[in-house]
Amino acid sequence: MTVEGGARGRGTAVVIGGGLAGTLAAWALRGHAERIVVVERDRYPEQPDFRAGLPQGRHAHLLLEAGHRVLEELMPGVRAELLAAGAVRVPIASELRWLSSAGWMAEFESEVAFLSCTRPVLDHAVLERVRGESSVEFLEGTDVVGLLGSARTVTGVRIRERGQSSGEVRELPAELVVDASGRSSALPSWLAELGCPPVPEERVDAGVAYSSRLYHRPAGLDLGFTALYLQTKGPDSPRLGVLLPVEGDRWIVSLGSMRGAEPEPGEAGFERHLGLLRDPSMRELLASAEPASDIRGFRPGPGVRRRYDRRSPEGLVVTGDAACTFNPVYGQGITVAAFGARALRAAVARQGGIGATAAAAARKGIAAVAKDAWVMSSSEDVRFPSTTGGPSGALVRAQHRYLDRVLARATTNPHVCAAFQDVMSLIAQPTALFHPSVLVPVLRGGSGGAVA
Repeated sequence: MTVEGGARGRGTAVVIGGGLAGTLAAWALRGHAERIVVVERDRYPEQPDFRAGLPQGRHAHLLLEAGHRVLEELMPGVRAELLAAGAVRVPIASELRWLSSAGWMAEFESEVAFLSCTRPVLDHAVLERVRGESSVEFLEGTDVVGLLGSARTVTGVRIRERGQSSGEVRELPAELVVDASGRSSALPSWLAELGCPPVPEERVDAGVAYSSRLYHRPAGLDLGFTALYLQTKGPDSPRLGVLLPVEGDRWIVSLGSMRGAEPEPGEAGFERHLGLLRDPSMRELLASAEPASDIRGFRPGPGVRRRYDRRSPEGLVVTGDAACTFNPVYGQGITVAAFGARALRAAVARQGGIGATAAAAARKGIAAVAKDAWVMSSSEDVRFPSTTGGPSGALVRAQHRYLDRVLARATTNPHVCAAFQDVMSLIAQPTALFHPSVLVPVLRGGSGGAVA
């Protein structure tokens, strides 16, 4: 075993994983770490393209309103770069045709919008920014195989060239280690090797499965809307479909379901699932569209919230899906990853460096910004009887009943609809749904009201 870079480097930060969460974490650390090393198991394509290490990348992604606001705050000008690369801004209230569990959402004018593009376009725009930062270096085609340190303090990582199971293991010392390696993070087992007790975690598994395909958008087609979302309707209707505009005049279509109604593989399975959706509009729309890719399936696994803010050795921060992963149905993941990068930047700026105090503050900040998204997604997942884990009890049932009433009013009342969409866009907290301006029409069952 050899030591990479000699003795432990004062001011060195190592980021495990060079996906979106990892590159944003590296960007957040610039100016606060003398050297930032991103260890990525893949080799990046020269141009935006799907890569093996990101299987979820072939499915529908979007940046919620809060997400592209934070991304622009972190990287001024990146929103314009994404739009120039073909990303599409979709105002939710007027350009997303949304069939909720209670019916079609009310339409009105609002500036709240999401950005829609394929995952490679988003990742490439962020990656190019980070590559331009002189303090950041990338180790591509490299696996992290363990941690350096003890149960009390993490002092770096052990690395090896990818695919070389018997190859030389090198040590990469660091003052700060950030795990951004995603859903498949091996951090729990690495910490166990150091003698650390298990980190407290919450887990919920709705058994979600996806099947996705790209389509060429028919030329000259005027739908009166830009995107389409056919939501589940509870246990009796667990299937969903989303159609989003992406670069290259294409649509990305992701069909999904909860456990027990998974899309069958292949062309026949995809078509059958389209026909089983609650509304025929998506199937009819795609009937004249030319496919632009093969059909790809994906099973993301359970949602897990690991509480590193409660138990962690010094010198370690965990962000992105490695810290908290959600059911992808709610579109929260990449927005929460951006929140995590902002929390990391705030912590190291406030503490004036990347030491143990900054790491502890970052862990707390990252856990805090994931909380609302986790509560919303896990509470909704447990509506389905096949879901394992998740919250339960009288309070959750009361929340479900109230949210059902909110959704019913959101089909006719623009103000209630706007409040709900703000919460789902992560620009307002869930408590906004209990503001008197929302509570009164929901409980009275009124259908009027202007958007504030």
